[in-house]
Amino acid sequence: MEQALQKILKEKFEKTLETADSREIYIALLYFTRDKMADMPVNEGKRKLYYVSAEFLIGKLLSNNLINLGLFDEARELLHRYGHELTEIEESENEPSLGNGGLGRLAACFLDSIASLNLCGDGAGLNYHDGLFYQKLENNYQREVKNPWMSSDSWLTDTGVHFTVEFGGFTMDSIMYDICVPGYQGRRNALHLFDSPTVDESLIGDGISFDKTDIPRNLTLFLYPDDSDDAGRLLRVYQQYFLVSSTAQLILKETKERGGDLAHLHEYVAVQINDTHPTMIIPELIRLLVKEGLSMDEAVKEVSLTCAYTNHTILAEALEKWPAAFIEKVAPQLMPIIKELDERAKKISDDPRVAIIDKDNRVHMAHIDIHFGYSVNGVAALHTEILKESELHPFYELYPEKFNNKTNGITFRRWLLHCNPNLAAYVESLIGPGFKTDAMELEKLLSFTDDETVLEKLLAIKQENKEELAGYLKETQGIVLNTESVFDIQVKRLHEYKRQQMNALYAVYKYLQIKAGHLPPRPITMIFGAKAAPAYTIAKDIIHFIMCLGQIIDNDPDVRDWLKVVMIENYNVTKAAKVIPACDISEQISLASKEASGTGNMKFMLNGAVTLGTEDGANVEIGELVGKENIYTFGKSSDEVIDLYATHGYSSAAIYDSDPEIAELVDFIIDKKMIRIGDVYALCRLYKEIVGKDWFMTLLDLKEYIAVKEKMLMDYEDRKAWAKKSLVNIAKAGFFSSDRTIQEYNDDIWHL
Repeated sequence: MEQALQKILKEKFEKTLETADSREIYIALLYFTRDKMADMPVNEGKRKLYYVSAEFLIGKLLSNNLINLGLFDEARELLHRYGHELTEIEESENEPSLGNGGLGRLAACFLDSIASLNLCGDGAGLNYHDGLFYQKLENNYQREVKNPWMSSDSWLTDTGVHFTVEFGGFTMDSIMYDICVPGYQGRRNALHLFDSPTVDESLIGDGISFDKTDIPRNLTLFLYPDDSDDAGRLLRVYQQYFLVSSTAQLILKETKERGGDLAHLHEYVAVQINDTHPTMIIPELIRLLVKEGLSMDEAVKEVSLTCAYTNHTILAEALEKWPAAFIEKVAPQLMPIIKELDERAKKISDDPRVAIIDKDNRVHMAHIDIHFGYSVNGVAALHTEILKESELHPFYELYPEKFNNKTNGITFRRWLLHCNPNLAAYVESLIGPGFKTDAMELEKLLSFTDDETVLEKLLAIKQENKEELAGYLKETQGIVLNTESVFDIQVKRLHEYKRQQMNALYAVYKYLQIKAGHLPPRPITMIFGAKAAPAYTIAKDIIHFIMCLGQIIDNDPDVRDWLKVVMIENYNVTKAAKVIPACDISEQISLASKEASGTGNMKFMLNGAVTLGTEDGANVEIGELVGKENIYTFGKSSDEVIDLYATHGYSSAAIYDSDPEIAELVDFIIDKKMIRIGDVYALCRLYKEIVGKDWFMTLLDLKEYIAVKEKMLMDYEDRKAWAKKSLVNIAKAGFFSSDRTIQEYNDDIWHL
């Protein structure tokens, strides 16, 4: 390694390991690692998986790739000898702007596990130039600016593979770029990212504004462009068709090259449709197979045996429905196929709830997936049951054999070995290295639950991680944290169903308690990290509320030594890797029945945080694994919540009017202290939303949430007992390895 790096540095920069700066060493490591990955054997097999997703939140890749190559320790030690730290070198790397939240991070973990299990399978997505956006926090507001990440020295390679995508009235060239996906000490796959040479970043004006109608120049600028108008919604359909047309053409090209018979496509190909964004790959593959000479019946049958669908949401608004006129405009050649599929579906059932094209002439994407795919899976046990029993019940009655559960997972290579090396090394010293390839071996830690030396060491590692996070936030945002405080953390996409607003109301409660002289047993640091979608007004109002609250607390000498509320700017994978190991209390407080799974809950658990959560998504399975004494749960059950929606039985106004304690907390949103520093319109809008609507039932669970959190803070003071809870959480996290999830996908769905 040393010789290779010295050679690259000399050729590129006329430098050596002694004289090169961090950026130059990063580039040398990038080229060295790319060469090593190119030498890895490629996963091969008769049947190949294409994992198609609108987003892949892959994060920085240098350390992850070195870990999977088995070269991380060698690289770290070599650099250290020359006075460099790998963690500092990594700061030179741009994080790819290819994803948003849990959906995209899950896809990235899955690619890692597919390669690590030596399965033949590649990812397929779009090469967004500016991702979602870069979040700036200014004057207690979120401001969106572009987030360019590509440079001449990156993990992207131009494959030279081109396709032509036909839109209504024009065509676009699709270029395929690859990012190598190395398995852990094994073989490699690829992430294929499609882009167009006509896309022009100079189209972006102030913030993230751009002409949404200029498709040749804007197509891959942003992930999830603002869809609050028809131009934005149409752009999303253009993006989706560009992705699926490129992928479908790649599938047929590679199948032919591998000697496959397109008349038996399903024997050579499995397609996993990750949420509804890539749904149009079903009619597009049918269209292309008919062009290749198959009859419509043959093409429909083959594609129905090839495509499988993962549902990631219970929220009705997230199950995409596009006006047929949009698809007619974007890809007119697809509408005859979709109409044909609709007619076939209506012969199977005349129930309007399962129609592909509804009475308003809207195309229901999930309905295409379910009728004309061979598998439908949810992503946590509770989520799958809700799909079967309520949200997708008419489909479950038609196709019970298609439904199955695949509880989400995370790759332990990144979320333990990489982000928490001290903990990983200590675990290895206790139980050996087997957990790196078989995460269930973490259960061996249970034999140390009463070992005081081990428990004290876990607390010491947690303290080191808190100090590291505090140093990072001071350096990057000028935020000063008390590392002796409890770190209470909620980091995830900002959405009302995830109920950051309820956590903020707890902060109000604590502020008022401290003002009244009721001091907590130790200081509390509440850390939020979240981006709100640019057009999601209430979500942006919640960020404003949280930040104004933080400012009021910081300026109050009675409170600031006991409570701190902070918002991390531009929360992403890089920052998650610093936040998660430092967490004491993991906030997983979504309204029961609304979070399909969650994966942040798994990352926090693996790193020794204790969960405070509702019985929602994978929280249910975490609770079953660790036992009720090692998790703190509260709130109404999913059945109770579903019933409240069905009967219109929830009224936030009634709770507000009848409970003066809750009213006091909600009223603080428009307290004169808040109005003095905040935006009166934004704060009043949030106040009215919670009192008058509160669709995700913030006030329903608020008092129980406060009570359970108060108990948790008291329990934290028994440090040995808390360390034991932490140890049990780490030991029981093995089930949530994405290696386990992918093995189940392969055993039950893909059969690679």
